[in-house]
Amino acid sequence: MGLLKDKKILITGMISNRSIAYGVAQACHREGAQLAFTYMNEDLRERVTRVASEFQSNLLMPCDVSSDEQIAALFETLQKEWGTLDGLLHSVAFSPREALSGDFLNGISRDAFRVAHDISSYSFAAMAKGARPLMQGRQGSLLTLSYLGATKSIPNYNLMGLAKASLEANVRYMASCLGPEGLRVNAIAAGPIRSLAASGIGSFNKIFKHVENVAPLRRNVTIEEVGNVAAFYFSDLSCAVTGEVTNVDCGYSSIAVGIDE
Repeated sequence: MGLLKDKKILITGMISNRSIAYGVAQACHREGAQLAFTYMNEDLRERVTRVASEFQSNLLMPCDVSSDEQIAALFETLQKEWGTLDGLLHSVAFSPREALSGDFLNGISRDAFRVAHDISSYSFAAMAKGARPLMQGRQGSLLTLSYLGATKSIPNYNLMGLAKASLEANVRYMASCLGPEGLRVNAIAAGPIRSLAASGIGSFNKIFKHVENVAPLRRNVTIEEVGNVAAFYFSDLSCAVTGEVTNVDCGYSSIAVGIDE
């Protein structure tokens, strides 16, 4: 019997089979979960539908997380289709490209700051509000994706580092808020992974190679490995864990100085 048998989990942010969200969906499906997916707009609908079909799911709903109306409609649909919800993966982040390379201050602007925090951090709280009624009495688990750049300065990560720091604070405050209802809130800080999102970060290939050379395990993490940790967080095995940010990065975050070999 799978760890997630009969659990209903909503996956956001999956746009290809290279997405971390895809690795999470793989692991959850393997462990017996029923999955639902969101897509941001009509341009992405066909792509997400094609990938979601691998998991025998036809429950796909539009959700631009900058729209309160679309978030509300998403959870209204889930209420009608499922009635309950056991897990939510928040895999949504965005920063204007000009704020993800070069000089931090030259790239940042008031509008870019607002957009990055709205999409990357506030949206997690907004989705939690919608999920909350469906998770009552279910020992539900809400999970988001962060990165080491939330706590350490990473070249070219820039504004996204600020947004991820906000997201991690969001995890702690939401964990405190929802804990009395038996709901858990956690984050996974994955190491660098070659994904569409990563392609927008300047010098990503250098970061990827550096981590591969100096991380204690001497390699980078895979989406499948991140997915396995996510499956644990969605399972009852993690019923006493909340408010945590778990590094899944082959140990890179544990070292102070790494010398490329």
